[in-house]
Amino acid sequence: MKEHQIEVRVRYSETDQMGVVYHGSYIPYFEIGRVEWLRNKGVSYKSLEDSGIALPIVSMTLNYKKPARYDDLLFITTKFKKHSSVKIEFDCEIHSEQKELLTTAHFILVFVDLKTGRPINPPEHIQVLLDAIND
Repeated sequence: MKEHQIEVRVRYSETDQMGVVYHGSYIPYFEIGRVEWLRNKGVSYKSLEDSGIALPIVSMTLNYKKPARYDDLLFITTKFKKHSSVKIEFDCEIHSEQKELLTTAHFILVFVDLKTGRPINPPEHIQVLLDAIND
């Protein structure tokens, strides 16, 4: 399955003085979505790091359509887009409880060896997973 959805409730600390979600708060929402997408596929981000692999963001584009507000229930959808030898790409959306599109995003992440800081191919079990999803 290429897509995963998770719910998050907006906390007060994620908003500005007007109760609107601060633009920087969206990045952690999308991180939750990506981490849970991996977990849903049987891959723990912690286990990746424990094995010496990180997945840093090398590119992101966010588009804000409508504001989210304090105490709103948000639905974060993470969609696998594609992968190459060292990169993985996701398209993401955040919808309100009323199903209004609030924010879209595109992320490119790279598998990196934590010791060298250099891009590497993903472990074979992840490569097999990504290839199966790509078909």
